[in-house]
Amino acid sequence: MMRPAQDSKGAVDVTGPADGGRLIVLTAPLTETIDHAGYFIQMALASMPMRMEAVIDQKYPKWREVERDPDGSARYMPAGVRLVEASLLREFPAEDVACCYPDDISRFIGPRTRVVGVSTHNPLGVTFAAGVYASVFGSSRETINAHYAKELFRALRQSPYRPSFQVMVGGSGGWQVSQTDSYQELGVDCVVDGRSESAQVLELFQQAIRGEALPRFVEVRHPESREALLTPARRTTFGVVEMTTGCGRRCQFCLPDLNPQIDFPKDKILEAVRSNVREGNDLISLATEDMFIWGQVRTGTPFYFPNREALVDLFTDVVNTPGVNHHLLSHATMAPAVVDPKLITQLSTVLLDKSPVKLPRVSTHPEARILSPLVGLETGSVRMAKQIMPGKSAPFPIEEWPSVVIQGLTILNRNNWFPVLTLMIGNPGETDADSMATLDLIYEVERRGLFAFFVPSIFTPLHDTRLATQKGVIESREMTALQWQILLKCWKMSINAALHSWWGPPAWRMGAFLLWLWKLRKTNGPAFTWPLLMFTNTLPERLMEKIGKIYRGRPLAVKSRKELLATIKPQHWKYLREDNGDLPDGWEAPMAATSPLRIFQSEAGCD
Repeated sequence: MMRPAQDSKGAVDVTGPADGGRLIVLTAPLTETIDHAGYFIQMALASMPMRMEAVIDQKYPKWREVERDPDGSARYMPAGVRLVEASLLREFPAEDVACCYPDDISRFIGPRTRVVGVSTHNPLGVTFAAGVYASVFGSSRETINAHYAKELFRALRQSPYRPSFQVMVGGSGGWQVSQTDSYQELGVDCVVDGRSESAQVLELFQQAIRGEALPRFVEVRHPESREALLTPARRTTFGVVEMTTGCGRRCQFCLPDLNPQIDFPKDKILEAVRSNVREGNDLISLATEDMFIWGQVRTGTPFYFPNREALVDLFTDVVNTPGVNHHLLSHATMAPAVVDPKLITQLSTVLLDKSPVKLPRVSTHPEARILSPLVGLETGSVRMAKQIMPGKSAPFPIEEWPSVVIQGLTILNRNNWFPVLTLMIGNPGETDADSMATLDLIYEVERRGLFAFFVPSIFTPLHDTRLATQKGVIESREMTALQWQILLKCWKMSINAALHSWWGPPAWRMGAFLLWLWKLRKTNGPAFTWPLLMFTNTLPERLMEKIGKIYRGRPLAVKSRKELLATIKPQHWKYLREDNGDLPDGWEAPMAATSPLRIFQSEAGCD
């Protein structure tokens, strides 16, 4: 059954249930829960300003409609909520715990309710992409997602049973509440930072049930072993099933990388996949910070040399699970594509036919399907890369980052992988030379006929990361002309392929030009003007370069794959696969009996 989760004004009914309610109620903002209105809608809701909600309404008029189970509980919820539910069900009976949509909290919160858990990833709209897109369009920084999160908290504050329950907030956005001291404004009693498998989390729920006051902020321990990790037994939004935790590349701006590097056992992954299918989900997405580390964690082989056999075996079993019709890739890194091109080819054979994403202008697949994982590019400046992400290119030296990106993207595109490449603008200490180096790389991609969805964002210092106390660009008006050019050049390249109609790109650009005339030239300052004219094709880029208004990038000296492999430390050459070719001069094949790739495969049972 489908029905709206909220009325047209976003109001939430707060009348009480007749049965006394559930002891524990779990929920999340509507914008983080939906999964049926397009595969990229959550990205748009998280980054677009509230004033542009009408654009979403026009594109997806039924996006607020959700499915419910017979008892009124949510048919699907974010994976984080389902993980909390699975953790609680180890200690509480199922009739004590309910997962529901914001519109339905009044059906489950009553005099018996003692704790409401809210999971949110961006309640205040201050993550990487959110601020730039809200401010670029001349709006406040409040995103659509932040608005709906605040509506949920408002409804909880207004509940007639609020004095009898406490509100706990978790998820990747919990830090926004604690760091801005928004407890009172949002009506939050406790922020929990960490995974719900921890015994500390269960004790917090017990404290709330006993009526004891909860601490404002609790950081719980992360599980240290794969055996301690849980996977939900219920349907998740977008069929998200965790594949790994942590990453290992130690980028200075990254919060998930602070977690231990662990890969989930294959049987747990497949069990969660079957649970999603059993409850009506035909889409699966294996969640990870880097898909290529799975099967190579704590094996004795460095994680940046992927375990081809294990990965192909895992994804084959996932997409061949009866009832799985679609599969979406999550996050990945660029270097493994250069290390093992045959892995990309084999994964393409397994995954492309199940991809729901189509891009006719660039795909060579018979049905124009593509694979589009999220990959962190972040910067084209080697100087900046050394400061903020020295391990990003491993096993290659960070000095080779531009060549790694070009060679990796070449291999990916050849196999119909067109990734979403994220960039950060306005990093602490960023200079015009750094911006020019990033533009060099972007224009090199264009000159070579390669394609990726470039997604730039303004630097955001996330809590507890190594750059948490650093300051970069905060508002769009602070951006330089070169930084604006990066952002708008990325947009220009992406829409050329993403908008399929002949009229789409010119209409988009004309709309941007009119918006500039009306408001944005004042909002974003003079540095915005010429990059905007570049974006709208008002003048040819060559002419604008000739009169000194934009920088079109210098050609890069890109190393070949063979030259890149030669830059790997010689002691690591033994992990290279002979069937990929381009091996460094002097490479010798390791003895088959001691091949770490084969040892792990047999020991882990991944055949």
